[in-house]
Amino acid sequence: MMSLLSLGLVIEGLVQFGFHHREVDEGWQAHLFQLLMVLQVPIVLLFVATANWKHPSRALLVLGLQAAAWSAALGALYVAGF
Repeated sequence: MMSLLSLGLVIEGLVQFGFHHREVDEGWQAHLFQLLMVLQVPIVLLFVATANWKHPSRALLVLGLQAAAWSAALGALYVAGF
């Protein structure tokens, strides 16, 4: 969920500023993006620690979706040139 919010922030930044926009200050969007991405780490670690590993398919599916959403947010950031 947090990765999708981060992706939404990148898209909002593209709509507001366009590609390759540079400012002296990064703005609130960049700070919120950074917080959302970093705060996911302890949540994912907690999930890994408490997951039911007797049936790993569900846990691996959730981790795969999380990795895909995280990659989409970072990929959009890279493509946008921010």
